[in-house]
Amino acid sequence: MQPTATVLVYSDDSNTREQIRLATGRRPAPDVPVVEFLECATPAAVITELDKGGIDVCVLDGEAVPMGGMGLCRQIKDEVFNCPPVLLLIGRPQDAWLATWSRADAAVTLPVDPVEFAATLASLLRQKALIG
Repeated sequence: MQPTATVLVYSDDSNTREQIRLATGRRPAPDVPVVEFLECATPAAVITELDKGGIDVCVLDGEAVPMGGMGLCRQIKDEVFNCPPVLLLIGRPQDAWLATWSRADAAVTLPVDPVEFAATLASLLRQKALIG
């Protein structure tokens, strides 16, 4: 059986979650596992899923409402033991400094560029594999 990677996607917008799924496809690069998505529309759902464990990478929407992905990222980096890498979706390239403040491992802008997103996600999955 082929290994899989679980990617948690947080956004209150179902269209944003769909952009992530479409940009990733079955796997973001040939040398990383097939991806299974776990979608969350609320911060509470994210925390619940992280507490269960088994998440390889989190993709958080910085533009989500009522709690943006930046604040949620900072919270989970503080509160979740062995927090998985976080890929933050930001509204503007100028917001990259906020992604750094939130302690995100990587950031890409919305709308999602499929090539950039897949390459960034694959990089985080490789790092997770090396660490784990």
